[in-house]
Formats: sequence, C-alpha cells, structure tokens
Amino acid sequence: MLQWPPPQPNRALFYDICISGQYPLVQNVTVTEGRTANLTCRVEFNDNTSLQWSNPAQQTLFFGDKKALRDNRIELVRASWSELTISISDVTLSDEGMYTCSLFTMPVRTAKAYLTVLGVPEKPEIDGLTKPALEGDHITLTCITQGSKPAADLRWFRNEKEVKGAKEVNASGKTFTVRSSLQLHVDRNDDGVAYTCRVDHVALTQAPQQATEVLEVHYAPRVEIIHSLAVPQEGQYLKLECVSKGNPSPDPVMWTKDGGELPDLDRMIVEGRELTFTSLNKTDNGTYRCEASNHLGTSSAEYVLYVYDPNALGQRSTDHALIGGVVAVVVFVTLCLIIVLGRYLARHKGTYLTNEAKGADDAPDADTAIINAEGNHAHAEEKKEYFI
Repeated sequence: MLQWPPPQPNRALFYDICISGQYPLVQNVTVTEGRTANLTCRVEFNDNTSLQWSNPAQQTLFFGDKKALRDNRIELVRASWSELTISISDVTLSDEGMYTCSLFTMPVRTAKAYLTVLGVPEKPEIDGLTKPALEGDHITLTCITQGSKPAADLRWFRNEKEVKGAKEVNASGKTFTVRSSLQLHVDRNDDGVAYTCRVDHVALTQAPQQATEVLEVHYAPRVEIIHSLAVPQEGQYLKLECVSKGNPSPDPVMWTKDGGELPDLDRMIVEGRELTFTSLNKTDNGTYRCEASNHLGTSSAEYVLYVYDPNALGQRSTDHALIGGVVAVVVFVTLCLIIVLGRYLARHKGTYLTNEAKGADDAPDADTAIINAEGNHAHAEEKKEYFI
C-alpha cells in the first residue's frame, strides 16, 4: 500500500555518514636509514577541506599542496581533496617519530603515523688474532659492529660450520654496538681455517655484512716413513719416503743408517725427502732413520730394512706347500678312522645281564636267587661269546 506523502530522507543520518567518512586514514611506515619514506593520508569523503602533514616537532610540512618547511629532502608526491602524500628522502635516525595528518573540519580531525628508521649496522671487524698463532695457544676472537637499530645479531662460522660465540649488546644513543667473542684452543688442525663473523639484520635485505680471518698456526713436525716394497729382495728397487708435516715446513730432512751416515751413496740416492736404493743387497740391512725439525721441535721415524734372498723365499714357499700337504693327508686319514670305528661300534652293540640278574630271573626268593647266581658264575666259562 503506497504511503502518501512519501517518507523524507533522514538528513541527520546522512550528515553523520558524511562526517564519519571525513576521518583521515594513515599507516605506520618503516624505512632503512638513507632511503626514502612516503607518508600518505587519505579521506573517503571530503567537502573541500584541506589536509596537512606535520612532523614529530609539530612543524607543518605541507598544507595541501603548499610546502611549509624549508627542507630539500621533503617533497610533495600527490595532493588532492582525498589524499595528501609526501616523501622524505635520505632518511636519518633523527627523522624517526610520530607524524600527524590533520583534516581541518570543525572540529579538526587527526590521525598519527609512526615513522620507524632502521639503523644499518657497519661492516664487522675481527680483533684478537695473532699471526702466527702457536699450537696450544688460547686466543679470543672478538667481532664488533656498530650503528645497528635494532641491535644486530652476530654469528660465527668455522669454514662453513656455525659455532657459538658469547654476545654482548651496548646502547649508544639510538643505535647499538654489538660484540661477540669466540674462545679458541689452537691446534694444528686450525692452520688455514677461515673464521667468519656474519651480521644479520632486518636492514640488510640483499646480503649480510661479514668479515673473515684465516688462522696461521705454527707447530712442531711429525714424521712417518712410507716404503714402496712389502718384502724387499736382493736386486730390487726400493724407495723410502719421509713424510713430515709441520709449520714452518721442516725442510730438508736428514737420513741416517744405524745411527751414522749413509754408507754407499752410489746406490743410495737422497733426493729431497726420498731415499732410493737402486739395487738392494744384504749389506743394506739395518735401521734407517729420518729426522725433521723446525724452530718448534724435532721429530723422527725409523724403518728396519731386511733384504731377502729370492731363492730362499722360493724354497721356503715350497717347504710350506709340502708341510701343508702332509697335514692335509694326516687329517683325512684321522677322519676316516673315526668314521670306521663309529660304524663298528654301532653294528656290535647289545644288552648284557649281570650274573646276579640272570640268577634272579626264575628264583622264587632272594636266597634262591643268590644260589642260582653262583651256579651261573660256575658255568660262565662255558657261555663265552665270540664276535668276529
């Protein structure tokens, strides 16, 4: 049913909707130090009312499209009745704070956006490394980075494997200084190892900052002798190699025989760390010693050389084969005898009764059983059994 006159629109409700849409809308902004921050203020409904941005010190930056503060870093990006966007280039930590967007209605409506500036950590530095370090030393590596906001995280790596350090954070104004210490008990396995300190931080979006130091460790030598023949024989070529590991390198090495100098330098050739015998003979038998040293110590190793007669080795092999054959035959014969004896005993086994038991089979009482047993014993010689 139609209503007349038609209902009139609620002017108060329409006015409230328009007024509620005239609140400025902003968002917090996070930017890395040295980059550009954009601050945007929007209004859904605006009846030609001006927008304004002001800094944390309540200084007006822009009123509409009019610049109010003389700062070359601050520029207008967009200005309209529904939006006011400005930019701050080359942002510093002092720019951080609460920025206010104002909509000049009656009353004035405001919205606040917080500008967070991230402090970029400086490239780390590693202190405490002594070059060269000596095996057995205790050293402390300290990694330091400054200027981070929030505080950076420091991580240690031994080559590619992460190791744990002790972290310390100190505030310095708006930024932080971060230290991380790594305790080391140096041994020869640390020589040439790279220790890396890496900085992780939210402001480092592309690649982390890091510093690397390579340890140089000096240590006394260790020596071993490697020989080319397992069973040296007369007339053969033999090479002994003195493998020495030390830092600084223990070069050259010294070869001796039985505590004295090498006797036959025509057949014994020393080249660097190698001692070579061009043609072995029985006179080469003895104890050969290799010695290496550096300023941290001396190490040595010995090799006892016994030169075998090839003919004796061949005869020994023949004797071993003959002995092995004889042992095999003896074992075989023994097994055969055991098998034959077992079959013989299995074939002739039987059940035998004692004389007392035989007498007791038909006896009515114990006395008669004893008498029968004695009688059976008397005829035992007549009941012998013979087995063939």
